[in-house]
Amino acid sequence: MDTSDIFSQMNQDMNKSIDHVMSEFSSLHTGKANSSMVESITVDVYGSAMKLRDIAAITTPDARTIQIQPWDKSNCPPIEKALIEAKLGITPLVTGEIIRLPIPELSGERREELCKMAQGFAEQSRVGVRASRKEAMDALKEAQKNGLPEDDFKRGEKEVQKNTDDAVAKINNALSIKEADLRKV
Repeated sequence: MDTSDIFSQMNQDMNKSIDHVMSEFSSLHTGKANSSMVESITVDVYGSAMKLRDIAAITTPDARTIQIQPWDKSNCPPIEKALIEAKLGITPLVTGEIIRLPIPELSGERREELCKMAQGFAEQSRVGVRASRKEAMDALKEAQKNGLPEDDFKRGEKEVQKNTDDAVAKINNALSIKEADLRKV
């Protein structure tokens, strides 16, 4: 295996870990309305399961409300049902053809719970990055056995560690931003 292949695979795996934690962070609501909280909820309409974003306009008219306007008025009841089943902790209010989700203020206790969840997501992601690092190091050692020069091996080791440190720093930075956002009152 060529060292460029090793680094390519490692970077791909590390980026997956970072993307995953970012996705998890976006699912933690901070008391502010954000359309990403509901976009991927699955709704049973037209005999199949569809994402909410594919069957309705989702907007945030103010910081405390998510507004959902289905493109087909007959989809209101199934959307309301899907929102209730999603266990968001928010009761949908249906007025005619518009569904509103009033975002409740977060208690201090709930904010701390969400911070702990964010820390857990970040740790899972860091574990993924470290696993990618180990795979890359094992591949480098294997390449060394198969004739990779010592200088290239040492350079490869430094590169693996630098990429690992960079990925962990990105995760930690995203965690700090999310925690600050969660603790804002």
